[in-house]
Amino acid sequence: MRFGYIHLFQVVLILYSFTTISSKLEFTNIKCISHDPEFSDFEYCHLKSVNRSYKYLSVKVKLYKIPITKIKINFALFKRSNGYKPLLYNITADACRYLKNPKSNPVLTYMYGFFKAHSNMNHCCPFDHDLIVDKLTTDFFNTRLTELLPFPEGEILFKSHWFAYDILRASASIYFTLS
Repeated sequence: MRFGYIHLFQVVLILYSFTTISSKLEFTNIKCISHDPEFSDFEYCHLKSVNRSYKYLSVKVKLYKIPITKIKINFALFKRSNGYKPLLYNITADACRYLKNPKSNPVLTYMYGFFKAHSNMNHCCPFDHDLIVDKLTTDFFNTRLTELLPFPEGEILFKSHWFAYDILRASASIYFTLS
């Protein structure tokens, strides 16, 4: 009978170790493209590595034709497997309408949550100022991608396209690895 309790304890310990394993996220690259430099341009778009464990990304977009009252955004996730293949989400939405009623789209709320707390894009249209995402850390991304909604390991691409007045104005791509 004693052997049974030891065996059961080992099984419980092994199962517990599987539930406590968590993924680690690491930013690998960021690319920002202004498709209409007369409308908007990136003042900066970079990853910063403070030390081995603390990395963040920062983006600042200068807007030249303000106020902007009509914005559409497309978010998509891709996983690398013989090139980047679609993963889970590809959403296009009216950003102004969404910001007026954030509960209207739960998937967009999840995507918006990646940068909301680190940006000045947290109010309804019109936008009459430069757009900033400041010091978005790997820890913040890691929490959202492993605890809120588990993602598969591998190389992931988070791509966004920004439209104003139904014209593509800018694109931003964030590359990262989940291990």
